[in-house]
Amino acid sequence: MSLFGNGLDAAVQKAFTRPAPKSAGAQMRYLVKQLKGTKPVAQMLRISQRTVERYVKDEIKKPRPGLAARLEHEVKKRWQPQIRAKARKKAATTDGIVIDTRARIGYTAPIGSTDEDRLRHLTVALPPHYAARLFDAQEQGATDRQLQQIAAEALKDVYFQDNGRRAGQLEEVRFADIEHLEFDL
Repeated sequence: MSLFGNGLDAAVQKAFTRPAPKSAGAQMRYLVKQLKGTKPVAQMLRISQRTVERYVKDEIKKPRPGLAARLEHEVKKRWQPQIRAKARKKAATTDGIVIDTRARIGYTAPIGSTDEDRLRHLTVALPPHYAARLFDAQEQGATDRQLQQIAAEALKDVYFQDNGRRAGQLEEVRFADIEHLEFDL
């Protein structure tokens, strides 16, 4: 998946009230229960149905790294959907979202200003309407580039233009060379 998409998912997962299952057997049993059978789980994880059954019975305990990553990803994607939805709704309506990034950030501005990209570490609280746009775009399958453009637009508005109080001629903010990116609700 994408850097921005993973960052949004990680922020929402901090709202979980109970930890997701850790062991491979517990994760497999959870997925079998969610998908109502071993066959759909086997197809989703690209393994045999018999292998799924062996994990469910704890006959196999340690998955290969690739399978372990897919298993964890699929469990976290489905874990506590109501709490995930509530956290997203709260961010999108009242609390907003915080972006913490260390990246080369530049902008397009009129001639005479220093619009050269430079490495910046920014921690900025974005208002709820930007959180809503990010989450809506993510749910509709937006690419990492599209999520990045929404975040850049939010930084332009909130950080560089201070909600319209300065840098009014600023046209576009762009990310490059992202070293660190984290979202928090």
